[in-house]
Amino acid sequence: MSLASTADAVARELSLSPSRVSAALILFDEGNTLPFIARYRKERTGGLDEIQLRQVRERARIRSELEERRAFILETIRGQGNLTPALEAEIRGADTRETLEDLYLPYRPRRRTRATVARERGLEPLADLIWNGEVDDAGARKAAIGFVDRDGEVPDREAALEGASDIIAERIAEDPELRGWARDELRKGGTVTSRVRRGRKTLPAAQAFRDYFSHSEPVRRMASHRTLALRRGESEGILSWGIEAPNHIPERVVAQARSRGPARKNLTSAAEDGWERLLHPGIESDLKSELVEEADTEAIRIFGTNLEALLLQPPAGQRVVLGLDPGFRTGVKSAVVSDTGRVVTTGVLHLHQEDRFARQVRALVEDHDVELVAVGNGTASRETEAAVRKALQGSGPAVVLVNEAGASIYSASEQAVAELPDLDVSLRGAVSIARRLQDPLAELVKIEARSIGVGQYQHDVNQTRLNERLDQVVETCVNRVGVEVNTASVPLLSYVAGIGPTLAENIVELREERGRLSSRDELLDVHRLGRVTFEQAAGFLRIRDGSHPLDGTAVHPERYALVERMARDLDVRVADLIQDEEILNRLADGLDRYVDAEVGRPTLEDIVAELRRPGRDPRDAFEPPSFREDVQKPEDLAEGMVLPGVVTNVVAFGAFVDVGVHQDGLVHISQLAEGFVRDPAEVVRVGQPVRVRVLKVELDRGRIGLSMRAVEG
Repeated sequence: MSLASTADAVARELSLSPSRVSAALILFDEGNTLPFIARYRKERTGGLDEIQLRQVRERARIRSELEERRAFILETIRGQGNLTPALEAEIRGADTRETLEDLYLPYRPRRRTRATVARERGLEPLADLIWNGEVDDAGARKAAIGFVDRDGEVPDREAALEGASDIIAERIAEDPELRGWARDELRKGGTVTSRVRRGRKTLPAAQAFRDYFSHSEPVRRMASHRTLALRRGESEGILSWGIEAPNHIPERVVAQARSRGPARKNLTSAAEDGWERLLHPGIESDLKSELVEEADTEAIRIFGTNLEALLLQPPAGQRVVLGLDPGFRTGVKSAVVSDTGRVVTTGVLHLHQEDRFARQVRALVEDHDVELVAVGNGTASRETEAAVRKALQGSGPAVVLVNEAGASIYSASEQAVAELPDLDVSLRGAVSIARRLQDPLAELVKIEARSIGVGQYQHDVNQTRLNERLDQVVETCVNRVGVEVNTASVPLLSYVAGIGPTLAENIVELREERGRLSSRDELLDVHRLGRVTFEQAAGFLRIRDGSHPLDGTAVHPERYALVERMARDLDVRVADLIQDEEILNRLADGLDRYVDAEVGRPTLEDIVAELRRPGRDPRDAFEPPSFREDVQKPEDLAEGMVLPGVVTNVVAFGAFVDVGVHQDGLVHISQLAEGFVRDPAEVVRVGQPVRVRVLKVELDRGRIGLSMRAVEG
């Protein structure tokens, strides 16, 4: 398929103009990265955003794979000598993978089937007589005698008719038109059913699936999280599930077979067998796979949305932070990090030594001018928070609970060993917690995204697709915020458009060799970083206080000459343009004079916006969250109580909220807002402070039900 044909097809699917899609595909083919295209090539694509560009790239990939499969099928059938002009036309006209596979099914190399055995025994001519309407039932029985081989494998007339029926059943099951119709009807009118497996009902592991011990619902209403629950229950040997068909589907299959000729009894028997043994299981498997794929897609989307919200949480910024990794038995691990994230001191504090704990906390705060205290939200977090507040007696730095998911994984990672080689693994977690408060994005990129735990069934979904999506999310967030070259870690640099792990390491090596880089141009001195990579990456890399005033902004070096021209036209220096509203307003009023074949209004407006807020951080301003001090464990909760909380996870059926009791509560989708909510992500996001009302506390089941409806404050 040509690029133009692909662009036309993708444009139709996404309701975009073919010219914009074509331009995007050309840019991708030229090796440009998605963030670069979205930010610096708006004129070429007509302003397609990152979501649209990602959709264009994905749909084009699917189209390419479809064409590769089409070519393979045509070549295979041609090699068999079975490719007729009519069949070739059908295959070339198939617009979906599903239709293509239905057409290929009768010609696909397969394991031996009952129909295969019957053909080997010479029974296909008998099947043809019945299938083509040349005999009635009596005639079929009479004709069957001629196929009996008493010394061979067809001992009698019944065996001959049975073999012929097997061949007919397979023909019915492999008829592309009938199969497509039956699948569509099952999709529209089928019912998903699940049952608990015999002997599994009382197992402890089965209790998580008890809502599905005897469950049914229409296929068309099947929610993604329920599909994922059924799949997990099946994989753990607790549940079995399938799709029941409405009666009209098998009735139509039988009626269509009977219409072929007068051998009604034989055709009916073959059709019923073909439906029960071949067609229904086949399309049921197709639809189960379809449901699972849709559920995977939804789960991956949710995980991506949650990860983006987590990565873009407001940073506390360059402040001295005391990080505390709580613990009862092994003590509270402490680490003070400087405003640039450098480890100043570490130690271990013990909650049971109250007076000593208080003295140590006060000493750390006073000796190192600590501005914030970050407490990991794991075991003993509320006790540690309370002890710190008591030690500081209501004065001093704010105490903030920080989501510590994945901190233990980071502590034992190669990255942690490289960054903190002289620290014990147990102390690295405290450092990570402190740095997370300073800059969640910079610290979380060091951890494998799926280990952060902001999704549902993330270990069950397609891992390749999940990892691809999460990498895309991290890439998007890193490039949206921008990266300071002289302080960024290797993991953070590796997500900058065009860079990757190897070049990230090379940048750090050059930085360490020179002390710091003073201009973007110095990036060209990085080993193996050429002009092409520089073009992709430079706009997302910042050099604060660089030799050129624009090095600390998102203005791309390719536009420096243009900005210098703007400054000359206004009779000012480039540095004078930055954050001077009066000058920038004059510039904005005359932007059209700078429009040419390469640069249009979108780029010019982006430049002015960047000059107004150079190197602006798109993340919200930091505000430390807080919990009620008198509520620290589930037993402290009571129905009707209104509490502050923080959203920790958003799933298809609602949102989980931390209210400071070591156990998240669930706000069901029906309790998120007064009106109908289609997608919880439209109402809440991970890290968002909220107020909730306690609906129900089930201590025996470890469940807390919450509501955000009609909650004041």
